Amino acid sequence: MLKKILRTLAVIIVPFIGSMLIKFLYLSNKKEFHSPESIGDEPTIFACWHGDLLMFPYLYSHYRKVPHAKVLISSHFDGILISKTIKYFGLDTISGSSNRNASRALMQGIKTLKEGYDIGITPDGPKGPRHEVADGIIVMAQKTGAKIVLVEIKPAKYWQLPSWDKFTIPKPFGKINFYSTDLIDIGGMSLEDARILLKKGLSKHEC
Repeated sequence: MLKKILRTLAVIIVPFIGSMLIKFLYLSNKKEFHSPESIGDEPTIFACWHGDLLMFPYLYSHYRKVPHAKVLISSHFDGILISKTIKYFGLDTISGSSNRNASRALMQGIKTLKEGYDIGITPDGPKGPRHEVADGIIVMAQKTGAKIVLVEIKPAKYWQLPSWDKFTIPKPFGKINFYSTDLIDIGGMSLEDARILLKKGLSKHEC
């Protein structure tokens, strides 16, 4: 009973505090965007490694002043907290992952793109292996014809958690570099060729 109460309180309190912390870290840092000026208006898949996820909403808002995206998030409890947190940035979620409810999440992702939404995805999430591209993003792009934007978010000063993804948290009063690619079309590529291309593109600016 106590565990249930604590979880309920966490779902109410943690996302709000988390969103305030993210905003503070963003505002207290200098920012530099190394990105194309425009990627057009077609539904797009935005991809970053799981460890770079914290500042993803700000890269997305660089392109979409009015958010119209759903992010693929784990259906575990930590995924619920992330889902509630990113709602403060105008982002909705799709519940599922490569480890849990994978087929349902994939079908929802395809449906979401066809409905005109952008998709945010961590190709190595939610539990790794770190920096390995799972099939979901490739299948989603090839089934819908959606293009992919690869995102790297690299703070000059940061804390790195001892988690499987080495989750990175920018320190305040430094500088954050946001990198993103032009639209990438993987239509017609084999799974392995697409996997190699995406992995290489997501690993150009390692911390």
